[in-house]
Amino acid sequence: MSARNGCLRYHTSVTTYHIENFGCRATQADGAELALQFKARGLAPATATEADIVLLNTCTVTSSADRDARAAIRRVQRENPLAKIVVTGCYAQRAPLEIAALPGVSAVIGNSHKHQLADLVLGESAWERILEQDFLGDGSFFPISRLAGKPAKAQEAKVATPVWVSDIFAHTELLAAPVFDSAQTAGSREERIRPNLKVQDGCDNRCSFCVIPSVRGHSRSLPFAKVIDQMNTLVAAGYREVVVSGINLGRWGRDLEEEKAYDDGLPTFESLLRAILAQTNLEKLRISSVEPMDWTDELISLVADSPRIAKHAHVPLQSGSDAVLRRMHRKYRPWHYRQKIEQIHSAMPAAAIGADVMTGFPGESEAEFESTCSFIEDLPFTYLHVFTYSARPGTRAAAMPHQVPVHVARERNKILSRLAEKKKQAFMRSLIGKKLQAITLGATRRSSGGLFSEALTDNYQKLYLHGELTPNRWIAAHVEGVEDGAMVGRLDNQGATL
Repeated sequence: MSARNGCLRYHTSVTTYHIENFGCRATQADGAELALQFKARGLAPATATEADIVLLNTCTVTSSADRDARAAIRRVQRENPLAKIVVTGCYAQRAPLEIAALPGVSAVIGNSHKHQLADLVLGESAWERILEQDFLGDGSFFPISRLAGKPAKAQEAKVATPVWVSDIFAHTELLAAPVFDSAQTAGSREERIRPNLKVQDGCDNRCSFCVIPSVRGHSRSLPFAKVIDQMNTLVAAGYREVVVSGINLGRWGRDLEEEKAYDDGLPTFESLLRAILAQTNLEKLRISSVEPMDWTDELISLVADSPRIAKHAHVPLQSGSDAVLRRMHRKYRPWHYRQKIEQIHSAMPAAAIGADVMTGFPGESEAEFESTCSFIEDLPFTYLHVFTYSARPGTRAAAMPHQVPVHVARERNKILSRLAEKKKQAFMRSLIGKKLQAITLGATRRSSGGLFSEALTDNYQKLYLHGELTPNRWIAAHVEGVEDGAMVGRLDNQGATL
């Protein structure tokens, strides 16, 4: 492949591509769908240093995510100077001009046009026409000089890089290809064990710190029939656990009021879960993050009562301070959140319960931070994802007074991370001597005690089992101890598969 004026010229029988995904599971799911787009058009995957097209599927939830993307652009340009670097994802949607001005970038395609990405990238004649017409566009292409909704200075900008971006809130597409967790085996082959299926995208909440709605748009759901079809396809392919995920997962179905739900009522997240259980032979369904207000009594009972749903609840918290939650525009108060966690724990005492927590939100005082620490200390959390607040352009929080100094926020992050580790260790020790279900992942490690195989328990704990075990098996295991941040154990009943 050679290049002239930013246009792709193919001189080989097969054009190659490489996709790097940054950020959350939703971004990874988008990347999996983009890979299918390229494969359907005859392209072959390759490494970043060898590919003709390198696609960077970006995140923008923090400033460090933006830095990671810019560093990746520089790295690819240095290691593969002939590659066409295409930048897509949330950072591309939020700041297309900023990215288009970076050396080495061949095209910027926002989330608004991600469903057309392969055609846009491979449409050589379209690229030539764009360049020849000085960015006049053809309806689907939004030229730099006419970016809708951008400040006047941006509208007048002239950058010699094609950009496709439009109003994300007019976007109705949902990319939904399964993403696979991989574990490296001793034989140096990848085993894809736990597919992740995105069934919802976008968010209608307006948390003051969050940029996600402005780069992913309104909440939208993968239609009921498509979810069931995807699940049955994965089961037929031999997968025994599937994770369902989304940006605001508990809101699945709210935009599908005309669809008929499994129970003949309005489509709800609970009706979707019941349908998956009834209409597929999936052995284990795992639910990713669900907002506290969406953990209904019905959902808690469904997860607790079904042996086919993993005993695991991730419930974003952000802060244990009522005043901070109000400034964040979160839709619950600490006492509401406490009630949900205690209800989940009462229904499933051995369940893993995790939360996202933010430190350094604007105006967070020492007393408010202490409230968060005390709140977390009192509740039966198994793990925490601790984040340091990062001001995002265009969010209300970015303009709030009393921004917390970065060094203070990072120190608070360390304090909460230590508390999280303490709770994690206590939870794992509480499981010693108990029998748990686990799925084998295929990875192995050797220690002074011999060879161990990695597994993930039903309640979301890493477990190393004596011996080399075949991956993708649900087994019963006895927990014997905790070593190096993980549990160790042995198979129950001489390794019987569940």
